[in-house]
Amino acid sequence: MELKKDSNAVSIDMLLIVHSEKRRAAQGTHSDRQADPRALPQRRGGIQGIGNGIRRWQKFEGSDVHGTQLTVEVHPQDAMPQLLKKFSLAKRLQGDKNGNTRPRQPGAKDAHAYPWDRSSLKSMPLDLRQFEKLDTYASQVTVKNGLDELVSDLLQEAHSDLERVRVIWIWICHHIEYDIEAAQEKDRQAFKPTDILRTQKTNCDGYAGLFEKMCRIAGVQCMTVPGYSKGFGYQTGQSFSGEFDHAWNAVYLEGRWHLVDSTWGSGLVDSTTSKFTFLYNEFYFLTHPALFIEDHFPDNKNWQLLKPPQSLKQFESNMYHKSEFYNKGMLSAHPETSVIKTVNGKATVTIESCAPTLFMFMLNGKQEQGLLSLRKNGMKLDIYPPTVGTHKLQIFAKGNSDIYSSVLEYTLKCNYVDISVRLPAELHQPVGPSWFSEQMGIVKPSHPDPIIHTSDGRCSVSFGVEEGISVLASLHGDEGPITEETQRRYIFQVQRQKRAELKVQLPQAGKFALKIFVKKRLEPGNYVFVFNYLLCCTNTKVNWPMFPESFGNWGQDNELLEPLSGVLPANRNIPFKLKLHGIAKALVKGQDTWPLTLNREGYWEGSCSTAGCHEIYVMVLENANHNFYSYILKYKVNTQ
Repeated sequence: MELKKDSNAVSIDMLLIVHSEKRRAAQGTHSDRQADPRALPQRRGGIQGIGNGIRRWQKFEGSDVHGTQLTVEVHPQDAMPQLLKKFSLAKRLQGDKNGNTRPRQPGAKDAHAYPWDRSSLKSMPLDLRQFEKLDTYASQVTVKNGLDELVSDLLQEAHSDLERVRVIWIWICHHIEYDIEAAQEKDRQAFKPTDILRTQKTNCDGYAGLFEKMCRIAGVQCMTVPGYSKGFGYQTGQSFSGEFDHAWNAVYLEGRWHLVDSTWGSGLVDSTTSKFTFLYNEFYFLTHPALFIEDHFPDNKNWQLLKPPQSLKQFESNMYHKSEFYNKGMLSAHPETSVIKTVNGKATVTIESCAPTLFMFMLNGKQEQGLLSLRKNGMKLDIYPPTVGTHKLQIFAKGNSDIYSSVLEYTLKCNYVDISVRLPAELHQPVGPSWFSEQMGIVKPSHPDPIIHTSDGRCSVSFGVEEGISVLASLHGDEGPITEETQRRYIFQVQRQKRAELKVQLPQAGKFALKIFVKKRLEPGNYVFVFNYLLCCTNTKVNWPMFPESFGNWGQDNELLEPLSGVLPANRNIPFKLKLHGIAKALVKGQDTWPLTLNREGYWEGSCSTAGCHEIYVMVLENANHNFYSYILKYKVNTQ
């Protein structure tokens, strides 16, 4: 280290400072991780004197200062001295033993525009398809003799800095297991790369340290970034203080810094079993800084790569969108705060997605007290907490996989409960027809809204049914019908050409879930739940009986006009009127048998007496040449 000559005299204090720094440089840096210049981004506060300025520069520009020049400009006594940093050509060419120059800190040109513009989850344009062969290769490389040879093997198929970073990232994410026991120790151990390769386990510091070391061997500038995280064990609204709980990396590609977290890219920890599972997460590779800040807060605000940077208080209070929120194609959510309050006993959450997506929710671990409606690009959830107090609301999304993943968590505070809005426990999600019901073969519904109000306890719902689809419906309330048979007996289904009609009669006032199921007739398996309506009736005088039981051969386009009640009065003559297609004869059988006749309008008509019998059947003869009648409807006779 040398001083630039100047006509002004240099004070003895200045010479002592420079001499002290020169001696430190010759002795090297401390080996402790916390003293590692790579793990110590710039602290808050300004330069306190020129000596501190020199020490800070040395921390960031490297412990190897051979071939480095530091020019100190000495000005008149009434002026503040300033530092000019420059690297000699020898330093640029020589670098460290691996040929790397010491990475610089991020500057103004590294700061991305804030907020996220939704165009990409990445901090640089990427086509992930270009990595398919590279990823396969990197995931299959095995450790032979050591780290240098491992990196050399990985780089066989990498031809750019981006590809070099990618193969290292993929290898770590698919081979290194998160060491939960080590992570839970109060004193976080520093894992050496040789130990990590041997055990293939480490904590977040080890992941970051290994990633940095491998990048530097590969000739890519990389730094470890310590900070706070909203990771395993995080609680909504949690405050952060004290020692940093996480570490990740920044890599320098194409003239800018980019962020990666190989710890979180490799898998996850099950909160119930505390076991680690390898589950690759692409989200944390070159993540857009505006998304990375949602769960990563660096010690040095410059490593946010944001303009303007966020404060720790903002980080603590901001809504946390999990990585799966973006992986599943979500774009935004409202409210944007993690703690929400009910208004008149209700809270509403909406999510916007880039494509049709299936959602579900849990309130305190149960799928109850909410109305979730699917939209073409998102969903709307109205939630009604059952009690006053604090509640946990979780929202899940399905995306392209068969698994629902947690994408959002809210803390819900309720200071008032509207008892009149109690929802049936069997009201599952989603409610109301949507793009999903269309996809399942139910189209053009008569009631597009999820809630149907009825003043007399009766309603009729119809919708188009695509070819080859069978529909099944059942009614569920917290009181009333409980058996599988009676759940369907308050609904009478009529099929007209390609349209199904559901006639519903409620057993009493209240709220009911009208569930709709479908099945492809030619395929094996059970009926699949599609959606439900919420039926509401406040008329306490409502007391409708069940419909008659219909059998499997109650054909399409058949229509029942009377009697609609499945329970008939005793000792009465009951008129019957039905439209039945493709039959030769029809009759009603009780104590005796009464034939039905076909009128000009195409309806079979007649009457029968309920005297002396407990059940009444409608029977049909499909072929005039046969004598076998089949049951199509069954009525019970009220014995009281």
